[in-house]
Amino acid sequence: MENRLKELRAQMKLSQGDLAEKLDVSRQTVNSLERGKYDPSLPLAFKIAKVFGQPIESIFTPDEREIEA
Repeated sequence: MENRLKELRAQMKLSQGDLAEKLDVSRQTVNSLERGKYDPSLPLAFKIAKVFGQPIESIFTPDEREIEA
């Protein structure tokens, strides 16, 4: 899954640690999400959307491999 987390986090001038605190996850989790190594659970995706004030689908999009499957 592709995401815009790093871009959105930078726009809000948040560090990975700051975002992790808001989401109640570790900084390593935020790093893994940004790098596409980890897809968030649905509850976490909702938390992320709330922090950025955007719908989930504007933050997360399936990559081409997932669409073709």
